[in-house]
Amino acid sequence: MNTPPAASSTHLVLIPSYNPGRTVIDTVRAARRQWNPVWVVVDGSTDGSDAWLREMAQQDPGLRVIVQAVNQGKGAAVLEGIRQAQSAGFTHALTMDSDGQHPADRIPAFMATSQAQPSAMVLGKPVFGPEAPALRVNGRKVSNAWANLETLWAGIGDSLYGFRVYPIAPLMQVMRGQRFMRRFDFDPEAVVRLCWAGVRPVNLDAPVRYLHASEGGVSHFRYLRDNALLTWMHTRLFLGFVLRLPLLAWRRLRPPEERP
Repeated sequence: MNTPPAASSTHLVLIPSYNPGRTVIDTVRAARRQWNPVWVVVDGSTDGSDAWLREMAQQDPGLRVIVQAVNQGKGAAVLEGIRQAQSAGFTHALTMDSDGQHPADRIPAFMATSQAQPSAMVLGKPVFGPEAPALRVNGRKVSNAWANLETLWAGIGDSLYGFRVYPIAPLMQVMRGQRFMRRFDFDPEAVVRLCWAGVRPVNLDAPVRYLHASEGGVSHFRYLRDNALLTWMHTRLFLGFVLRLPLLAWRRLRPPEERP
């Protein structure tokens, strides 16, 4: 790293990580070239990545590693990260995956957008390459349709892409208010519930890479298990949407300058 970026006192990069293999080293290095600080929450990994990351952190004051002894899920890892970040005075966190799918070179643009519009959440809208599995690309359209219905078309570009900047305070409030959003359901439920809370989405394009196993690609997605989790999640959210429909409709009918 030739010229480390200046440390931000408000915005940090937060990387939840579970058994990513050595790909996490490249991911963290790429993020650190773009931003300072970068925090990694190791969520009960058993692949030795906690030791590699701790060794990196000993040589890099801009990197912090938080280790959870037992795997609790992506949402739980993010919650622990933002809890500690808020205690340290940070107001926003850019989340990205540890497996190399997310574009570290887009971090500065996302952070700049968040700094200019701090009350908003900045959502990555994935731009897929030819290697992207068609089942994953087309399957997410279902979740996106549900998320837009559940928020009365508040403007969610993509409900599943985890490369995004959250304002920490409203996300903490949403997560502490219920016991869900702790595993794979975190990303879509977070954007829906934040929209319900009046947090406006801003969408930015961001490429996504699907790495083959030969490139170090790791996937913990399980088609039946995770789609069942998403189905249950959207069932709950739809019931919540029905209860909130009058409020959401009132917001949509207000002039744009009066909306949150």
